[in-house]
Amino acid sequence: MIPSSLRTLLDETHGQRQAEWAGRSLWLARESWGELAVSLQGAQVLHYLPYAPAAAAGSPALDDGWLWVTPTPQETPGAIRGGIPLCWPWFADEHTADESPDRSGPLHGPARKAEWRLDATDEHEEGIELHLSPVDRLHTQLVPRAVIQANAKRLHVELVTEHRGETPVKMSGALHSYFAVTDTHRCRIEGLAGARYLDKRQGFAEHIQQGELGIRGPLDRIFESNRVVMLDDGRRRLRIAKQGSDSTVVWHPGDDLPSDTPADVARRFLCIEAACTRLDPVWLVPGAQHLLATTITCEEMP
Repeated sequence: MIPSSLRTLLDETHGQRQAEWAGRSLWLARESWGELAVSLQGAQVLHYLPYAPAAAAGSPALDDGWLWVTPTPQETPGAIRGGIPLCWPWFADEHTADESPDRSGPLHGPARKAEWRLDATDEHEEGIELHLSPVDRLHTQLVPRAVIQANAKRLHVELVTEHRGETPVKMSGALHSYFAVTDTHRCRIEGLAGARYLDKRQGFAEHIQQGELGIRGPLDRIFESNRVVMLDDGRRRLRIAKQGSDSTVVWHPGDDLPSDTPADVARRFLCIEAACTRLDPVWLVPGAQHLLATTITCEEMP
């Protein structure tokens, strides 16, 4: 589910172009394989829709994408809620970057509000690959870059961190994916059974997940897991795989909605995040790199 104004921009796109939306510069693609929209604020994927064969020939697509974006985004310099925000170099309010100049800052770190540049695009018949980097330096020792790959079968997002300093640095982060669903309360998440988790709504109390996970109200849990999970909302089954992460965060605000989320769309999304959290922080030494990635595909409904 994407805002109608963004839908209009995509409908007017043939091939690739840049456009302005909600005060941000976007990179848009509408090709034979499908659609992609990326905000240069935060290198944030806002929309991905692979085309079914009929849609590629020009008939309407089956749905409006795998990702959800709020219809009422904050004005800049605020962040856009939805898509796949990059949380870097810390997750939530865990300021774990281990040096004083970088120990404070906004929720989820500075990357998601920063301006990024498109460094390169690699086109081929099957899809496209984008490479992006921040316009300004975001950390005194760490340097991030993003890689986005999209084609008719999958969306793959990478957040690569390179240590170019002189002392070890502790960091965390996340690919904060907002998935579009028919109704949050109809969703079932498979793949987390038996995993230990911390419940942030209970002061990080520790529990073990019993069976599949359903959503019946507000939820904010950090699961200690590197397994593939399946998101089934009754309409489609998304397979969510990841690399470089031993934490899976599942979040929905319930009725306690953020100011930029209207009540009439509140049950149209669910966040399942590939993350490095307090359960699995990353220590980088000079010259080292860390790759955090997520790969999203769709499976046939049974």
